Amino acid sequence: MVGEEKSRELGGSLPVANVQALASSCSGDIPLRYLRPDLELEEVLVDDTLQIPTIDMRKLMVDDDEMGKLHSACKEWGFFQLINHDGVSEEVMEKMKADVQEFFKLPQNEKDAYAKQPTGVDGYGQNFVLSEEQKLDWADMLFLQTLPIPERKMRFWPQQPTSFRETLDKYSLELVKVSEFLLKLMAKNLAINPDQFANMFEDGRQSLRMNYYPPCEQASKVLGLTPHSDFGGLTLLVQVNEVQGLQIKRNGKWIPIRPLPGAFIVNIGDVIEILSNGEYKSIEHRVVVDPEKERLSIAAFYSPCDGTIIGPLPELTKENGAKYKSVSREEYIKYVLTRKLDGKSSVNLMKLES
Repeated sequence: MVGEEKSRELGGSLPVANVQALASSCSGDIPLRYLRPDLELEEVLVDDTLQIPTIDMRKLMVDDDEMGKLHSACKEWGFFQLINHDGVSEEVMEKMKADVQEFFKLPQNEKDAYAKQPTGVDGYGQNFVLSEEQKLDWADMLFLQTLPIPERKMRFWPQQPTSFRETLDKYSLELVKVSEFLLKLMAKNLAINPDQFANMFEDGRQSLRMNYYPPCEQASKVLGLTPHSDFGGLTLLVQVNEVQGLQIKRNGKWIPIRPLPGAFIVNIGDVIEILSNGEYKSIEHRVVVDPEKERLSIAAFYSPCDGTIIGPLPELTKENGAKYKSVSREEYIKYVLTRKLDGKSSVNLMKLES
């Protein structure tokens, strides 16, 4: 029992079968742990006119109207698509996509060389599996902590394809420019000190999750990713291929997201909801799978640096008081890494009773 608790404290996860191998070998019978009987009862809103806002990064530098659109997107949606992002070159982004695709094409035994260990979050497999009864996602992932650089666990960084490590290093560092830019503009919109806000994330934590969602004949009965909100600060997601699957929850209904070519899908995490005292909202989202085609994506997560207090910023509590608790970053991370993904449970636990 002590070993299990230590494992969970450090982000440990129970080992499960690799879904890519399972999907290629099963004859249509899906193991019960992946089947979700209530899934078909949830309403999906198919409305081509209802989509998350699109924000033009180049216009943000010179256009107050675009700044207003960013503020509204963070308040009303918690999600937006970022186009014309100059921080990450098209060459690096396309190379990152290609290397991720090549990694998941490797023979199973080669991918297994980077398998997650009983403790920690890095590696190939699944995270947040905490019981033998828990429903599982129809997906495999490669999760890597990328910043700060001394925190990288290189034994989990694939050496095949041969360019993978160099590409990921470049991609990781270029993403920082985009995230810092967005954080400063969000701070400006919140009427707080932009440098002070961005400094909370300077030398902070960045991690990447590379996702592989195999096709499934019973796609309507499984999920690629359990409904949840991201517990970090900011997430930047890029679609690797053209297969859609991301859905966000709005007014109790699921809305499919149609990614724009070359865009980042950006979403507010629980930490920014808490820091902004609820002005900006993290949004529950999930991934559905396709019955015929695989889907791949790359998500980058940003969290504040060690020693940061996760709680409402004082400037944003003057009118209505604090709506959330304040805890150390370390205490907050310990909490979220010892629980399965479950809607907005992490941020809800941080709310103060009104």
